[in-house]
Amino acid sequence: MATNQPNPTTTTTITAKLTVPAILPIEPSPPPSSDLEAKGDFDYSKRAQWLRAAVLGANDGLVSTASLMMGVGAVKSDVKAMILTGFAGLVAGACSMAIGEFVSVYSQVDIEMAQMKRERRKGENGLGGDDETVLENERLPNPLQAAVASALAFATGAMVPLLAASFVKKYKVRLGVVIAAVSVALVVFGWLGALLGKAPAVRSSTRVVLGGWAAMAITFGLTRLMGSQGL
Repeated sequence: MATNQPNPTTTTTITAKLTVPAILPIEPSPPPSSDLEAKGDFDYSKRAQWLRAAVLGANDGLVSTASLMMGVGAVKSDVKAMILTGFAGLVAGACSMAIGEFVSVYSQVDIEMAQMKRERRKGENGLGGDDETVLENERLPNPLQAAVASALAFATGAMVPLLAASFVKKYKVRLGVVIAAVSVALVVFGWLGALLGKAPAVRSSTRVVLGGWAAMAITFGLTRLMGSQGL
C-alpha cells in the first residue's frame, strides 16, 4: 500500500519542468517592429522633397499657364494667340522652375555640408569614414533631380489648358472648356497631394481649386480692364 502513494518531490519537479517551456515562446520581440517604424519614418521623410517639387510644379504650371491664356483671351478671341501665349508660358515657367529649384536645393546642400564639416571637426557624430559618407549621401538632396522634377511637373500641369483650348474654335466655348479642364485638374492635383502627404483631401482640393479660380479671375479682369482703356 505504501508504494501506491504519489511522491510530492517528483510531482513538483515535473510541474517545474513543464512550466519553463511555456514561458519562453511568449517573450516579446520589439526589435523588428522598431526597425520597421524607423524604416517607415525614413522613407516618408525622403519622399517629402519629391512630393513638394511635383505638387508645386504641377500646380504652378496649371494655374500660371491657364491664367496667361485667360488674360490674352480677355482681349483677343483668336485661338492662335491663346495657344502661343500658353506655350510661351509653359517654356518660360518650366525653365524658371528648374533654375529656381536647382539654386534653392544647391544652397540647401551647401548649408548642410558646411554643418557636417563643423560636426566632424568637433567630433560630435563619432562615425567612421565610410559610414559617414553613406549618411551624407542619404541626407543630402540632389539639385539636378529636383530641377528636372520641377520642370517636368510644371510642363505637365501647363499642358492641360493648352490641350483644352487647342480643339475649340468658338471663343466663349473655348474659355469655358479651359476653365472646366483646369478645375478638374486642380481637384486631381489637390487630392493627389493630400493623399501622398496624408492630409485632408477635401480641404486640400478645395483650397487648390479656389486659389486657381482666383488667379484666373484676377488675370482675366485686370487684362480686360487694361484692354478697355486702349493700352
